[in-house]
Amino acid sequence: MLRLLQLAVILCALAPSAAVAAAPIVYTGSVAVRSQDEAERADALRSALAKVVIERSGDAGILAREDVANAVAKADRYVVQYSYHAEAGAAPLMLVAQFDAAAVDALLQRLGLRASTPLAGGDSASEVSVWIGGLRGVDDWLRVAGYLARQPRLRASRPLAAHDDGVLMRLSLDGGLAPFLDTLAAGQVLAVDAGAAPSGADAALVLVP
Repeated sequence: MLRLLQLAVILCALAPSAAVAAAPIVYTGSVAVRSQDEAERADALRSALAKVVIERSGDAGILAREDVANAVAKADRYVVQYSYHAEAGAAPLMLVAQFDAAAVDALLQRLGLRASTPLAGGDSASEVSVWIGGLRGVDDWLRVAGYLARQPRLRASRPLAAHDDGVLMRLSLDGGLAPFLDTLAAGQVLAVDAGAAPSGADAALVLVP
């Protein structure tokens, strides 16, 4: 298994930004839901997109416009991915949706609304080292790499070392480490490891089975 992990690290090191470069920039909206029922999910996605439109336009009353309301009703056109999240023993269940930023900005432009610059277009980024454990083989590594490639705050990543069941990664992040860790709770792929981070790592994560 270690040999397979090391092979994955070598392959990733040869092309460290390929997966990240292909990831779309996204806007995120979250909504409380009672269940994962399909009908409720459709309503929640519309509500999540409505929050994004309000945030990006800067107008809390913009949904009163019929053309804006009609566009928000087609939220499924703009969804990149969604997931459900609830803290242990806490309520309510949250649906967290990510929408294609380019498509949303194009929509706002068609509606005559002002769209501000996406987060990932910022001028500065923080460099951090993160340990990712719980990897049992190359399939797990590919799952992690694909997940990281979808994160809007991540500009670039490269593996530094692999041993035991984990990989030490160097990440270039918009907004720093704390906001990035906050976004992981909704993904249900990586979780913050409650134990101490290994030497050389700013944080420890573990793959969710």
